[in-house]
Amino acid sequence: MSKLAAQDKFLDLSDYGRPFGTFLANQLKNTRFTPIHVTLLFGLSGLIAIYCIIHNQYYLAAFFILLKSGIDAADGELARLKKTPSYTGRYLDSVFDIILNFIFLMTICYVSNSSYWLAFLAFFCIQLQGTLYNYYYVILRNNSVGGDTTSKIFEDKSPTALPGENQKSVDILFLIYTIVYGVYDKIIHKMDSDAYKVKSFPNWFMTFVSIYGLGFQLLIIAILLPLGFIKYIIPFFIFYSLFIAVLITIRKTAFKA
Repeated sequence: MSKLAAQDKFLDLSDYGRPFGTFLANQLKNTRFTPIHVTLLFGLSGLIAIYCIIHNQYYLAAFFILLKSGIDAADGELARLKKTPSYTGRYLDSVFDIILNFIFLMTICYVSNSSYWLAFLAFFCIQLQGTLYNYYYVILRNNSVGGDTTSKIFEDKSPTALPGENQKSVDILFLIYTIVYGVYDKIIHKMDSDAYKVKSFPNWFMTFVSIYGLGFQLLIIAILLPLGFIKYIIPFFIFYSLFIAVLITIRKTAFKA
């Protein structure tokens, strides 16, 4: 099941884990495993990758980083197969992602003897990049006929719990989500406040934007680690943020609201 209508589908460079995620979800659809279990599993894979980085096992780290991306695609797929979408899963997934991103960069900083100030800046940049991708992608999904609307363009209030989930859990996770992501959402919305008025984005543009998707960011890390370029990862993601201005300029110039 797709998050987008057929005419809005694009080559998502960050979604290379989808085939594995779909396969895994299909294996689990008739079991007692829930999407939350899968979310916990991708968190475990990320932690194993971090352990491998600390012990200079970079090929293994790359494997578990890519495995994390594949498993990350499975929780949403399983929710759609079981027809059990939930805000609990949506927010838990995002909270796990930002925690793992922070630990990834701090670990890379520690192992490569980099500046922690630069590591914090790189973390900020990675989250800002991912927020831009999610902003445009969620706009496209919400405007797509039959598209997935579990994610909202503006996360300004706790949503009503869906059948099968607890409202208090949704409220707590929403609060955590807004605390850890709120500043990035506000910055991107400020930089491109009219983007939500655009009905659709061309497929080629969304493919370009997908270089900022979490999966693609992790792919870059997974490539640089075994190549012995660990000390370049932090400065790379700082420099990589320059494309934010390029993408927003293209959006404002070519696809006006």
